Amino acid sequence: MQKPTSVTPDAPAAIAAPLLTQQWLDLAFIHWAVDPDAVAPHLPSGTVPDTHDGATYVGLVAFRMHRVGWLRLPGVPYLGTFPETNVRLYSVDAGGRRGVVFRSMDASRLIPVLMGRVGFRLPYLWSRMTVRRAGDTLTYTSSRRWPGPRGAYSDIAVRTGERIEEPTELEHFLTARWGMHNAFFGGTGYLPNHHPRWPLYRADLITCDENLIASSGLPTPSGAPASVLYSPGVPVRLGRPARPAGIPTP
Repeated sequence: MQKPTSVTPDAPAAIAAPLLTQQWLDLAFIHWAVDPDAVAPHLPSGTVPDTHDGATYVGLVAFRMHRVGWLRLPGVPYLGTFPETNVRLYSVDAGGRRGVVFRSMDASRLIPVLMGRVGFRLPYLWSRMTVRRAGDTLTYTSSRRWPGPRGAYSDIAVRTGERIEEPTELEHFLTARWGMHNAFFGGTGYLPNHHPRWPLYRADLITCDENLIASSGLPTPSGAPASVLYSPGVPVRLGRPARPAGIPTP
């Protein structure tokens, strides 16, 4: 296995011909430190837990997906715009590429859920969801509808604070992830992404009542999160999936 690539706050490469475009808005990043051995069995073949100072992390990320579009076409205003809440892990492959692995992706639009499950083999799940803002407080709710476990839920509220001018190494590690590992074409592939550097803000966790992490097969975190962050969001480009050797698919 090659040495993991450096964690960089800026995307390492541009994506000139995107497969998908979208915006990720009003993100709450909530992370707990976990033992790498506890999550290693939940990663796709060819990847291992990515670690920072000996720990890896499970993330609960709630946000608004906005105007998903194919190729260079304009983003879709209704079907491409919806709340989403993800449970994710941190991975590195034999080529040293760092990424995320999604254990669950709750979203409120059924058609994008079906497209994500069938077209990309992603663990999308159809849920009733809301994102609401009241002053400096954002509330994210979800209740799963299909395919289950039905009723899996989250109720998250964060209060945003000051802008982080110089994020720590851990804050970059948790947010500056330039691809995801997933099962593609009979093996584990890598889907790259590109976006501007994250604008990050401190955040206080007011409420976090959820069972999405346990429903995804992971141990329920104990104790307070190691990190709670907020970002107003970024525009994103997703590239074509690459095979484990790094060769883009046709």
